[in-house]
Amino acid sequence: MESEQQQEYDSFRPIVFTQDRGDVLLLAEKAGFTLPRVEIPRLERVAEKLTAATRNKYGCGAICLLAPAMTPSSDRDNRCHYQAMECACCGENHTDAVWTSIQSLTIDSFQDGADYQALERCVVEFGSCEDDPKVPFARHGWFVALRGWITDTIAPLGLQLSGPFRQLNASPSFSLIRFETSGPAVWFKAVGEPNQREFPITLELAHSFPDSVPRIIGTKHDWNGWLTLEAQGTNLAETKKITDWKDAAHALARLQAESVGRIAPISEAGAHRVGISELAASVDPFLEVIAELMKRQVKVSPPPLTQAELALLGVRIKDALTLLDLLGIPDALGHFDLNPWNIIVSEQRSVFLDWAEAYVGHPLFSLEYLLESFRRVTSGDAQRESQLIASYCGAWEHLVPASVIAEARQHTPLLAAFAYATGTVAWRDQQKLQDIPLAGFLRSLARRMNKEASHCGERRVSCLG
Repeated sequence: MESEQQQEYDSFRPIVFTQDRGDVLLLAEKAGFTLPRVEIPRLERVAEKLTAATRNKYGCGAICLLAPAMTPSSDRDNRCHYQAMECACCGENHTDAVWTSIQSLTIDSFQDGADYQALERCVVEFGSCEDDPKVPFARHGWFVALRGWITDTIAPLGLQLSGPFRQLNASPSFSLIRFETSGPAVWFKAVGEPNQREFPITLELAHSFPDSVPRIIGTKHDWNGWLTLEAQGTNLAETKKITDWKDAAHALARLQAESVGRIAPISEAGAHRVGISELAASVDPFLEVIAELMKRQVKVSPPPLTQAELALLGVRIKDALTLLDLLGIPDALGHFDLNPWNIIVSEQRSVFLDWAEAYVGHPLFSLEYLLESFRRVTSGDAQRESQLIASYCGAWEHLVPASVIAEARQHTPLLAAFAYATGTVAWRDQQKLQDIPLAGFLRSLARRMNKEASHCGERRVSCLG
């Protein structure tokens, strides 16, 4: 049972500073000070869990700043993750935690010397961030400045900040925070590399398709940040109602159809280019990378794809691209990260979020990504899937006949996987390919493509079910 727990949770030690960063929150014990400890389920948002824990346990409304760069521990089973935080406001403390002057501390003050080393590392990194415009969310006073800017931005709308906030993601160059107001909540988001493209893409989409994205009420260009009113409705990940999913599919298709002929500024803003010609040019070099990754595979099962299998896969991908091109469906706006958490549905409209992985290319790739999530929710209910596809097709009727979309869908399960792999994953970066999880992910994508390729000739899908 212990090993299962270690697989399911990560242990964090938040290093919580005062706003002037002169004091730190510590637990006073007989053997010396310790940092607070928080257990967080893996795959959950670290910033959200840490800020909730510090607020509930220590009465401190804190924000996450950075994870200090620590020397890797030789004891992997007992390693902890450190996270620097800053207390934005204090409430009642129900524990033995005390604010302690940093200048009064030495390594001997702590039970675990690694805690002191992490504290020292944070102080050093804070200093290096102060004059670096690329990491605004580690600099002193940024949160106070942000709240002041939001206060001024929402005042003309008759809104005021009401106090509570919820930080979902954080890094020195990235921020996502929800602020409650006297009316609808507002969201502040800012992005850095490698997702800096999301800022200009979001501004372009808000300008061209305002009904399909949250309403932007302010921008902060020096931070690559923007402020939106919270989109009203239900998150698609929280509903199994077929009507909600059909509405989202129809809205997606309508947005894509509206984008036809308007893709140039989206592409210029930084969207991935995955047109037929770009994809065709990537087939051979991508499969060469996959062949090398297959050679590196250590696990016996599933077996690596052979060179002959990869060669046949390449032929099938090229044939599918040719056939898809002949159908003449125009390029449009697409979304590689079209998971249900990024879609808000209501009776009035559907809103699509998080456009860092926007693309310009074949629109039906996006339908395949939406269907992938839908199948998990409905356990592969073919009848309801046909209803969703029909709803999607209905928004294309004035541009593309349903029969053409049905023909295209014989090839898009294969090509959607290929477009995702070559359009978003760092398969051209030899250094990143040394990362074991990334290599395994690419191998799994290649196996998925091989499976879809073998079904291409058998697949008979009717768009209208």
